[in-house]
Amino acid sequence: MLGSFAEADDALQEAWLRVQKADTSEVENPQGWLTTVVARVCLNMLRDRRDHAFEMPDPVIDIKEEPEHQAVANDEVGLAMLIVLDTLKPDERLAFVLHDMFAVPFDDIAPLIDKTPAATRQLASRARKRVQARPQPNVDLPKQREVVNAFLKASREGDLEGLVSVLHPDVVLRAGDLEVIGGRTVAGRASLFRQYAAMAEIQFALIGGEVGFVTWVDGVLFSAMAFTVLDGQIAAIHVIQDKEQLAALVS
Repeated sequence: MLGSFAEADDALQEAWLRVQKADTSEVENPQGWLTTVVARVCLNMLRDRRDHAFEMPDPVIDIKEEPEHQAVANDEVGLAMLIVLDTLKPDERLAFVLHDMFAVPFDDIAPLIDKTPAATRQLASRARKRVQARPQPNVDLPKQREVVNAFLKASREGDLEGLVSVLHPDVVLRAGDLEVIGGRTVAGRASLFRQYAAMAEIQFALIGGEVGFVTWVDGVLFSAMAFTVLDGQIAAIHVIQDKEQLAALVS
């Protein structure tokens, strides 16, 4: 719902405080009642977030890449999904997540957003179309890694044409509030990686279910980069460089 581990903790704490103060003696459906409480808290947090700059959501980062860990990562909401969810309006996001992911009926969701069930259904449908239109990465992890390796090699060598060849023409690079679009433009940015690649320690990882890598420079955690690979080319690159966010995600 929130795409942030820290905000999820805050939401649950706020919900728990509300539960402690509430009279629950006549609550017939505790699960439904608690869902309502948490959903309202999350909705308020999403609405408060609207005027803020884009922040990269928190993906699950797994630097072990072992089969059992891959299975866990694949069960999590992927990074591409989280980014699409962040583009939705709060009411759309709430309707879609509760209905499509948790099977909450529209009749139960509608009062949370002061809409009719029919209008709530339309919000979820609109959100679903956006989600379904997101890039669908190649699920073959070895092939993903092969493409990312080619990107890394070309970046280290400053091979601009090599970078262009491995990038989709409409590739999107996101780093904080920076968004760069287009193969050659992104390649120009990526070639700057050469400046610190010789000093960086690089470890491949699964980031939000997608192949990527985590880097350390002089022993200090520097960045995490996730790659969405489509048909042998990189369609999106997501960079996390916020030190506090990285520290919370990488152990």
